[in-house]
Amino acid sequence: MENREITEGEFLDNIDCSLMPIQQFFTYYKCAIMEIETKFRVLNQQFSLNGESNPIEFIQSRIKSYGSIMRKVVTKDLPRNISAIEDNITDIAGVRVICSFVQDIYRLADCFLSQDDIQLIEKKDYISSPKSNGYRSLHLIVTVPIFLENEKRLVKVEVQLRTIAMDFWASLEHKLRYKKDLPQETLDMLTYDLKTCADESAAWDMRMQQIRNIIDAKTNPPPCSLQ
Repeated sequence: MENREITEGEFLDNIDCSLMPIQQFFTYYKCAIMEIETKFRVLNQQFSLNGESNPIEFIQSRIKSYGSIMRKVVTKDLPRNISAIEDNITDIAGVRVICSFVQDIYRLADCFLSQDDIQLIEKKDYISSPKSNGYRSLHLIVTVPIFLENEKRLVKVEVQLRTIAMDFWASLEHKLRYKKDLPQETLDMLTYDLKTCADESAAWDMRMQQIRNIIDAKTNPPPCSLQ
């Protein structure tokens, strides 16, 4: 299949639905993103009220385009209908949470997953076990309920949690990955260099975490025990 964006018309021609169901389909995912974003913003605010620094730098979200969804349908050889898409494609809605420190990622994830209306489907820790190219991030596939006029629906959302350094590296790597007109020797060299940059960024993250831990230990000493 030619690697190009599929238009809305082509997408509709390839699935067994009318315009109204497809509008509802994307509305469900938009609502799910709003629910997830709100949960993280509330957690961020709570940490601030507790006298702690805000762990979240910023939040990004996106919904896959018609063309991206259809390419996955073809790749996975799925039936051309909305039900099959909802059941088998888990990253149509995505929320990316950018944190200051690595420990913030795990703390936020624990708080988020402890909420009783969030169901974890899959967890991939690419921080403790990075991808071969150096990519690091914590991925969570969850379901979140959205409440509509006459029903409650569980919608799948992919949540990614990263530090600023991880996000910066991933953004540049994504841009460079599509430079297909370079000689193989140059691509190999850049792959090596990008992996080196990823490792150096991870070391920087670790050092910044250590500095923060030292500062926290000095400014928030443990309470003295009474004898």
